[in-house]
Amino acid sequence: MAFAGSAACKAPGSFAMLGQAMNDNRINPAKLLHSKWTAVEPQNREKHFLVTKLLRDEGGKIIACRIEAVHSQREFELDWRALKDTRQWLMGWQ
Repeated sequence: MAFAGSAACKAPGSFAMLGQAMNDNRINPAKLLHSKWTAVEPQNREKHFLVTKLLRDEGGKIIACRIEAVHSQREFELDWRALKDTRQWLMGWQ
């Protein structure tokens, strides 16, 4: 059996491609507001976050979001697409 990353496993639909797709959280921008997120590497004891505001451009397209740390109530702005990276964020509160 070939494992992800081996030469025998590069075809679309293979484990290598599946592994790549699994590195992304699938986000529906329409359901982003009030969603819950967990930081993979918490800083300052801030692990759990809630999306409190969506920032939009003139056309109404979401360009960023404001997240609030549950522990400290500190707020941060970030590009909403950054939440897709499973190396930094997990969906829900883990």
